[in-house]
Amino acid sequence: MTIEQLNTQFGIAGQVEFIAGNGGLPMIQVKTAKAKAKAKAKALISIHAGQVLSYQPAGEPEDVMFLSAKAYYQDGKAIKGGAPICWPWFGADPEGKGRPGHGFVRNRGWNVVATEALTNGDIKVTVGLDDTAETQAIWPHSFSLRQEIVIGDTLNLSLITRNTGKEKFTITQAFHTYFKVGDITRAKVLGLTGCDYLDKAGGGNAQKHQTGDVTIDAEVDRIYLNVSNTLTIDDGALNRRIQITSQGSKTAVVWNPWEKIAKDMADLEDADYQRLLCVETTNAANDVVEVAPGGECRLTANYWLIRN
Repeated sequence: MTIEQLNTQFGIAGQVEFIAGNGGLPMIQVKTAKAKAKAKAKALISIHAGQVLSYQPAGEPEDVMFLSAKAYYQDGKAIKGGAPICWPWFGADPEGKGRPGHGFVRNRGWNVVATEALTNGDIKVTVGLDDTAETQAIWPHSFSLRQEIVIGDTLNLSLITRNTGKEKFTITQAFHTYFKVGDITRAKVLGLTGCDYLDKAGGGNAQKHQTGDVTIDAEVDRIYLNVSNTLTIDDGALNRRIQITSQGSKTAVVWNPWEKIAKDMADLEDADYQRLLCVETTNAANDVVEVAPGGECRLTANYWLIRN
């Protein structure tokens, strides 16, 4: 659909507008309109990849999310930042067939399914992707994938997988969310102490145990196992906390590329590792989800900014 057609069918005056974004990709600008609120919560959603790129709560000077200034905006490429969707697998191709890491939905166009102004003043946007001959050639299953995005005092993401075929399938998945931090050396992740994790840094896979809060002073690439449904990023430099609550997930990933990997990534600036932290709501490692024919599963993450 053209931008004009999208605005005609799904636009909401003063609140939901479709625009041509970077690279000419269609994007959705959202502004909430709560009756008693002087400021508005804002979000930017890319229809390419079905991906939230930005979320700024009402009255806040800084974005909750990190978005690379060097991100790619083109078909076949993932956008570095915001909340990319990893699906139907997280990490490397589980069957070793050379298919792209983190699946095939984060680098292709999605469809707008619905937009709605909720009675409490929040805005709900639903985007989706269904199987095609092209996806069947990559992953031979029938599916209907929907992401419900609710923008308000918090940002709520729900990823719903429906099996529309006649055979069961299994998936791993993630909200691979990039959070903005003021200074990575002053940031820490709360809520993971006592958990075991798989240490993937440097290509490893050793199982280790977390003692105390997670701090970052080198490359970190960890899959935490049997996590609680509430994690918190304490961002000392920006004097704020980001609380992450989840449903449908038993694992979480903490990732920061650190200096060398950031320099090697063409879609990151050299110093970006200092101002990003990924805390990902996942079904990863042994947290595999089976979806029966006609069945569905739901992965949910809610992000709430709290001032220290």
